[in-house]
Amino acid sequence: MNELGNSPMTAETSPARIDFNTPELQRKRRIRALKDRLTRWYVLIGGLTVLAAITLIFFYLAYVVLPLFKGAELTAQAPLTPAWLQTAGKPLLMTLEEQNQIALQVTDKGEALFFDAQSGAEIKRVSLPIPAGAAITSIGKDQPGHPLLVVGLSNGQALVFKHTYVTTYPDNQKTITPGIEFPYGETPLVLDAKGRTLEHVNLSLDSGTLLVAGSTGAELHVLSVATTENLLTGDSTVTQSQIDLPKMTETVHALYIDPRQQWLYVINGRAQADVFNLRDSSLNGRYKLLEDANVQITASAQLVGGVSLVIGDSKGAIAQWFMARDTDGEPRFQHIRDFQLSSSPVVQIAAEERRKGFVALDQAGNLGVFNSTAHRTLLVQKVAEGLGILGFSPRANRLLIEQDAKLLPLTLDNPHPEVSWSALWDKVWYENYDKPAYVWQSTAASTDFEPKLSLAPLTFGTLKAAFYAMLLAAPIAIAAAIYTAYFMAPGMRRKVKPVIELMEAMPTVILGFFAGLFLAPYLEGHLPGIFSLLLFTPIGILLAGFLWSRLPESIRLRVPDGWESAILIPVVLLVGWVSLAMSPHLESWFFNGDMRLWISHDLGITYDQRNALVVGLAMGFAVIPNIFSIAEDAVFSVPRGLTLGSLALGATPWQTLTRVVILTASPGIFSALMIGMGRAVGETMIVLMATGNTPIMDWNLFQGMRTLAANVAVEMPESEVGGSHYRVLFLAAMVLLLFTFVMNTLAELIRQRLRKKYSAL
Repeated sequence: MNELGNSPMTAETSPARIDFNTPELQRKRRIRALKDRLTRWYVLIGGLTVLAAITLIFFYLAYVVLPLFKGAELTAQAPLTPAWLQTAGKPLLMTLEEQNQIALQVTDKGEALFFDAQSGAEIKRVSLPIPAGAAITSIGKDQPGHPLLVVGLSNGQALVFKHTYVTTYPDNQKTITPGIEFPYGETPLVLDAKGRTLEHVNLSLDSGTLLVAGSTGAELHVLSVATTENLLTGDSTVTQSQIDLPKMTETVHALYIDPRQQWLYVINGRAQADVFNLRDSSLNGRYKLLEDANVQITASAQLVGGVSLVIGDSKGAIAQWFMARDTDGEPRFQHIRDFQLSSSPVVQIAAEERRKGFVALDQAGNLGVFNSTAHRTLLVQKVAEGLGILGFSPRANRLLIEQDAKLLPLTLDNPHPEVSWSALWDKVWYENYDKPAYVWQSTAASTDFEPKLSLAPLTFGTLKAAFYAMLLAAPIAIAAAIYTAYFMAPGMRRKVKPVIELMEAMPTVILGFFAGLFLAPYLEGHLPGIFSLLLFTPIGILLAGFLWSRLPESIRLRVPDGWESAILIPVVLLVGWVSLAMSPHLESWFFNGDMRLWISHDLGITYDQRNALVVGLAMGFAVIPNIFSIAEDAVFSVPRGLTLGSLALGATPWQTLTRVVILTASPGIFSALMIGMGRAVGETMIVLMATGNTPIMDWNLFQGMRTLAANVAVEMPESEVGGSHYRVLFLAAMVLLLFTFVMNTLAELIRQRLRKKYSAL
């Protein structure tokens, strides 16, 4: 026995050793290492690709947006010295036609001379039918974009004519034939029956009625020429009538007629403007244009549309004025904004025919390019040596300056003058508005439209929609996530959580369609019931919980632990049914039978059917699954040991929840809220279909809004590629991207701080 017990183990009885270096295991380890490396590189490349894609998107947006803030560029070409300039006479007016091929010059010799804008060669010369013994003493034109011209004569008469351009294609060659027409006949109109010299003239044509205004010294003459057509015979009848206005006390320097033929603006010698109401022949007011008595008015012009006047002075400043109602509701001539060209007197101002921009030339030969809406000085450049007369093309891309018997052609590149920081984010005083405002209105039917491209109401609408959506979604989603993860039985959780997460798969276009076509009109007809539902549902849940806690234990113990929430289903359904069923009665008892009218009339609050309440309910429903899923996972992931340890130390379940579980899960809960916020900010279809898409800035729950994302979706298809509207929409997308980036960055910083703070629990 001893010998056997003390005998050493033989090779046959020793335990077998496991060999970890067999060829098969080595092959498995190599394959696993290869998979690990491939996965690591796959994740790395995938992450870098995502970052690169986001970076490229940002740089592409910046590439499209940056040209908006580029200034104008002016390119001078070789001067032209055509022979006809030596004998043409003093130029009174110069302009170009649409294609920049033919230019027109009207001289004091009574000739309209057409010439090639590229070479300066004379094309056609038309002698105006000036009566014998009379001479041209003044010239005026209709608002920019209209071809009517008028010349005032030394005998008190005025001749109205227009320049025309007919395009033909003989032998497949484009040919533009210029001409002069006399729509009111070749016989001049009589403004001053006494035959005195018309020192200044202007005209305006509106709805078949022509108004011609002239001045002799301090006396005004306004003639109305109305043309009516007999529908049966087709004959036209022309009726002339004089409009008598009070006599001026100062010499007239310039005349302008409002395109609606309501106002006559008279700039007099004291640097003042007298505004007359042509409809009742009364003086609206006398307005001081300059504060400095040593400064004089040296140039003026109407902007396209004829609403605004731009007035230049002897110190190189230019001011914009137009009629707007004051605090008393009376129309007054208002000083809107100022520009500075140089220190030399402004000698000529020419307005663009399609945008609210203009160019100005001063006595020293400096040319300035400006835009009124954007309050932007795009360019100031010396182009000539001394005085000259300026011609501006309808497309605002070519200029001609005549100076010292030579023509100076200039090419202007100015694609986006109407965009500036102030136009995008500040209040702007637009024409026909009584005060500065934030407005988005990118298009209109008329060519003299003033683009209103403020992103402020769109950004406000985005935040408003997200606020009301989060106001509904955040409390419900977070409370549901905490209850599901902490209190609910595992069996019930396995049923509830997938159902709520399945809601996330609902297409937002379906939600928007439902909200716009059903929910909005239903809310309008059941407003008391909806507010009762929102108010009494939490009260009903709390009351049900209180009553449940007062029931005998024998009854409460029959319900398995964690399944108590099933009792709330009939409670919520009952509260909802009672609230909606009582809606007509509540409306009759408290709101005179119509809560919408009560809101509008008694409270003075505007009510739109598709409003922020509809968006809050619909978009809140869409955001709840995002917040719930992430927050529930965060709460459920809190180590069970922390919960059991807190309970073992005597804390109640509620104390454990508020002081341990929620604090530990706070980084995840905060991330859920931020992701939900990002989802609400970027939502498109719901706000597009469930709101009135009105870009207004009002927190009113019963008014709609327009968001950045919805605006891009609506207007991008109709925008001109490369135009200002197109690029501003890209800017809106860039603002949305930057907002999301900043929000996510702040959220990550706060989340990391919360994780570090509560990681020791």
